[in-house]
Amino acid sequence: MLDRLIAEELQADLVSAVIGREIIVLKQTGSTNDAILQIANPNSDEGLVVFAEHQTAGRGQRGNRWESAARKGLWFSILLRPKIALASSPRLTAWAAEAISSAIQNEFSLTPAIKLPNDVQIDGRKVAGVLIEMRAQEKAAHLAIAGIGVNVNQSLEDFPEELQDKAISLAMVLSTQVDRQKFAIALLRELDRTYCEKFGSTGL
Repeated sequence: MLDRLIAEELQADLVSAVIGREIIVLKQTGSTNDAILQIANPNSDEGLVVFAEHQTAGRGQRGNRWESAARKGLWFSILLRPKIALASSPRLTAWAAEAISSAIQNEFSLTPAIKLPNDVQIDGRKVAGVLIEMRAQEKAAHLAIAGIGVNVNQSLEDFPEELQDKAISLAMVLSTQVDRQKFAIALLRELDRTYCEKFGSTGL
C-alpha cells in the first residue's frame, strides 16, 4: 500500500524543533528547492520544510536529474538561515549527508557510507542525496535551501534501467516496506538536532 505523508502529524511530532516548525506536503511539484523559494517570503522563519509526494524535475549535483517515483521516497527541502559565508556551503552538504546517514543507521541498523560530496550509499549504491543552494540576502543572514532525496520504498523496477546498478532503496536492502511518515519524523529530528549543534548560535 502506498502510504502518504500528513503534514499536521509530522509537525505535531516536531513541536519544539527548528527544522519542522512548519511543514507543507505538496502532491506534486517540479523541484522542492524551487517550490520552497516560491512559498517562502523574506521574513519566513528558518525550519520551513516542503515535501513533495512526486517531483517531476528533481535536481541532483551538476544538473543531474533526480528520479522521484511518486510516494516511494522522501523528497523535501528545508529553508535555513545559517550564519555562515556563502563559500562555506559545503559544510551544510556535509551536515545533511551525515544526518541522513545517522538516521538510517539509528532506525534500521544499516551502515551507510557517505560518498563525497553529497551522496549517501548502501552497498556502493546511492540511497540518498543532498543539494544545497545558497542565496545572499541584504541585511539578513544568508538563505540556504537544503534539498534532500531519500529512496525509501522503490523496487528495482522503479529506477530507470541506466540507474538500476547505481541506485538502491531502503526497502530493497531491508526486504520490507518502510513507514515513510515514521522515518520522516526520525530524519527531521536528526537533521534538527545536528543543525542546532553545528549552526546554532552556540555552535559557531
